[in-house]
Amino acid sequence: MSALEPRQRYNSYIGYIRQHFGERIQKVTIDAGFTCPNRDGSKAQGGCSYCDNRAFTPSYCNPQKSITQQLEEGIEFHRGRYRNARRFLAYFQSYSNTYAPLEKLKALYGEALRFPQVEGIVVSTRPDCVDSAKLDYLASLADTHFVQIEYGIESCYDRTLAHINRRHTFAEARWAVEETAKRKIRTGAHFIFGLPYETRDDMLAEAALISALPLTSVKFHQLQMVKGTAMEGEYKTYPERFVSFTLEAYIDFFVDFLERLSPDIVIERFVNEVPPRFLETMSWGKLRNVELLRLLDRRLEERGTWQGKLCRGKVE
Repeated sequence: MSALEPRQRYNSYIGYIRQHFGERIQKVTIDAGFTCPNRDGSKAQGGCSYCDNRAFTPSYCNPQKSITQQLEEGIEFHRGRYRNARRFLAYFQSYSNTYAPLEKLKALYGEALRFPQVEGIVVSTRPDCVDSAKLDYLASLADTHFVQIEYGIESCYDRTLAHINRRHTFAEARWAVEETAKRKIRTGAHFIFGLPYETRDDMLAEAALISALPLTSVKFHQLQMVKGTAMEGEYKTYPERFVSFTLEAYIDFFVDFLERLSPDIVIERFVNEVPPRFLETMSWGKLRNVELLRLLDRRLEERGTWQGKLCRGKVE
């Protein structure tokens, strides 16, 4: 199965982390008080049309708390679910976590890396919020720590990025990914399936574009209509702009997508979980991520296929 291990049908992040650390490592989310250039008026206002940061931020996160306090409370929070977790990654998740002067970033990242049980940092940001100086600094940290930059790209199509108020281009995303990978920093990306005006074929075609990027890992999510967002309003008014997946259809679509994606790219997630209070309806019920992963595994086995099977230029 190409670059995959025997009997492995996709390149999983859990396997990648276990291979690196020899055990499970849990991410602890941090809200360090950042904003975004499409929120503060430097590029736009209102943020991405689908986004409500509260929908994916744990209750212990509060920018009024120090990095150390959030790590302490986050580790205690996760120990309730993952009792064997002993080491952690500080996950700077909320908003754009490189959107500040370099000296401020050094103070925030440095505080996290000094925490005794923290093995490294994962920094979520936008492609237009990094520059050479910031990347050089992160590369220096990567010499001694686990460092990953996770770029919100969301779509490979500029028309979509403009429509959802991202206010960056795919060319900017490509530059950021290439410059990050060039410095041997682990490079992640985030994409959403089901954005307005994108057809199923449009989404499948993104596999080749993503495969051409020097990415370590990718998170894929289905679009969810979070209450009160501009996207929810658009969906209610113009539902014909959207491809709405049933659970079975989404899993089959994602299997088709995986077949076209480079087997070298690690899959962090293929679905998104949003707390029910943020959604008008839960069309897939209340299935948790682990149950959805089982459904994906089963469908890959039923179809006798794997990540990269149809990826051009890869050896099967």
